[in-house]
Amino acid sequence: MQLGEIAAITRYPVKSLAGVELQSVEIARDGIPGDREAAFFVTAGHARTGKTYRGKENNLLHLTSDVRRAELLAREKNAEVELRRGDHFFDAAPISIVFDRWVDDVSRGVGRELDFRRWRPNFFAKAAPDFQFKENDLSDCVIEAGTAVLHVLRPILRCAVISYDVNTGEPDPEVLRYVAQERENIFGIYCEVELAGEVRTGDALRLRAR
Repeated sequence: MQLGEIAAITRYPVKSLAGVELQSVEIARDGIPGDREAAFFVTAGHARTGKTYRGKENNLLHLTSDVRRAELLAREKNAEVELRRGDHFFDAAPISIVFDRWVDDVSRGVGRELDFRRWRPNFFAKAAPDFQFKENDLSDCVIEAGTAVLHVLRPILRCAVISYDVNTGEPDPEVLRYVAQERENIFGIYCEVELAGEVRTGDALRLRAR
C-alpha cells in the first residue's frame, strides 16, 4: 500500500542547528550519514551543564548553521558551550517522518499555514489521496522508502521547539498548545533502519503488509 512520496529530505549536521536539504541520500543502518554528527554541550552557566544545549533552550539556534554564531547565541543566554563530535546525537531514533496531512491538521487548528520545517523531520512526505493514518496507527509498521526499509518505533512526543517560527524564531505557543491538547502531544513518527538503502525525493513510501 502506498502511503505517499518523499517531498523533502533533510540532514542536520549539528543537533538543533539549521538543516541541509538533499535530493537523495544513502541511508545506513544507523541513519543518515552526517546527521546530527555533532552537538553542543554546556560547559558552564546553565542548568544543563554537562548535557546537550538544544533548541528547547534557545529559540534562535535553528536559524543558523554557523557554529560560531550558535556559540554566541548561547553566550547571550549566559551558557558556555563546546562542540563535540560523535557518530550521531539523536533524541530517540535515527529517522523521523512527517506527512503533509498532519501539518495540514495543525494548520487548520491554529488557523494559518505552517511550514513543515517547524517539526525538523528527516523525511517530509506528501500523503497519498487515500491516506487516513494517524501516528499511532503506524506504530510497529514497516515502511519501504526507496530501496531502504524502515521500522516505525513510535510517535514523536513534542516540546517547545515546534512553537518557534522557522524564519524568525518567534515563539508561537498556540502551536504547541494545539498539539498538546488535540493530538496528545504527538506529531510525526520515529523509525529505525531495518535495511540500508538509497532514498530520493519523489520516491514512494509503501506500507508493507503486516
